[in-house]
Amino acid sequence: MPTPVPAPWEYTLYIPHDPRAVGICRRALRDILTSHHLPTLVEPAELLASELLGNAIRHTKGPAALKLRRSGPTLRLGAWDTDPTPPGTKPQDHESGEGRGLHLVDAYADDWGWFQVNGTTGKYVWCELGAS
Repeated sequence: MPTPVPAPWEYTLYIPHDPRAVGICRRALRDILTSHHLPTLVEPAELLASELLGNAIRHTKGPAALKLRRSGPTLRLGAWDTDPTPPGTKPQDHESGEGRGLHLVDAYADDWGWFQVNGTTGKYVWCELGAS
């Protein structure tokens, strides 16, 4: 008998412009994935969410949001922020760690991208992980 496909779900965590919010979102993400029986995705999802949200907090002055969506075998993580500037990779400074964010996203995610959010000045940067 085929394995039933889990019902899709979605969570959005709105956060203030506060670096502490990234850690709070990581803990919430761990709880969400654990409660949905996806323990193998916890570590890579925490890393990716930290990078996406860290960039949103570091490079903007407004609030941000983390969105999680499971649809079929895919988990999509996304970070919304108030800056319309496209995300970009820059050379990594190995001493300070600066510039590593999107390199990590590119290395760990199955896919990633971004788009400007209609009706706002912000953007949404997303990445996907295959859920097993």
